[in-house]
Amino acid sequence: MSTFRQHRWQSFLQTYEHRARLLISCPDRPGIVAAVTSFLYEQGANIVESSQYSTDPEGGTFFLRLEFDCPNVAARKNELEAAFRSIAAEFGMTWRLRLHRDIRRIAIFVSKAEHCLLELLWQWQAGELIADIALVISNHPDLRETVEPLGIPYVHIPVTKETKADAEAEQIRLLRDYRIDTIVLARYMQILSPAFVAEFPGRIINIHHSFLPAFVGARPYERAYERGVKLIGATSHYVTDDLDEGPIIEQDVTRVDHRHHPDDLKRIGRLIEKTVLARALKWHLEDRVIIHGNKTIVFY
Repeated sequence: MSTFRQHRWQSFLQTYEHRARLLISCPDRPGIVAAVTSFLYEQGANIVESSQYSTDPEGGTFFLRLEFDCPNVAARKNELEAAFRSIAAEFGMTWRLRLHRDIRRIAIFVSKAEHCLLELLWQWQAGELIADIALVISNHPDLRETVEPLGIPYVHIPVTKETKADAEAEQIRLLRDYRIDTIVLARYMQILSPAFVAEFPGRIINIHHSFLPAFVGARPYERAYERGVKLIGATSHYVTDDLDEGPIIEQDVTRVDHRHHPDDLKRIGRLIEKTVLARALKWHLEDRVIIHGNKTIVFY
């Protein structure tokens, strides 16, 4: 992380020096919460937030998210993980332990539309979005002057049908070089190939300018106008090989009527899109989202 970014988050890093998060999913059965909380107590931890959910107490899947403070947790992370493995094995857990202060490195993909990008940049500057925006990649040069004055690299990689494979190879190389953890498609108007998606499973977040599953694909506002809809919305979801059908993280809607033409719907929709994408990314960065099949469990 650059010196500039280190300074930006110094207060955050100091405040949460001893905090960590534990995310768990496993077959539901009695004793899970007791085992986990007893373990944390024995390690000298203090639980500050706890959320849980079961799809069915009789044979369902149990989900648990805990935030806790533990002295010297960063230095003890490997030790805690090693000690927890026996409990995880006993209950058949899928789990991960993440330090609160591990700020994730994200890359934003954009085309020409700027509203979602601007919202993310504003929240980042305001300290509302705790992330290291390490890179912006675009298939157009238009937004370079918006990004580079903030000290964020802007890489223009044109994409055509003939050059798509080479363009994606270059994008993947950059994402690896910049050690990117999460990719945000902020109205990036290109369909990612299955090979690209396979490189980053559960780590690509998209904003679709429609309330899915309605109006999948292109021109949703025009199609919504043709149908005379009374509600329009936006959906943020993880990207999979199935276009606009990945696990949904967040959605929102607003009411419209017969007086709203396609341009009106687009203007209104932009407000929803940027808000929904920012919320979804924030929850992802805070480990509040657990993917379960083609659904998500979101602990707000």
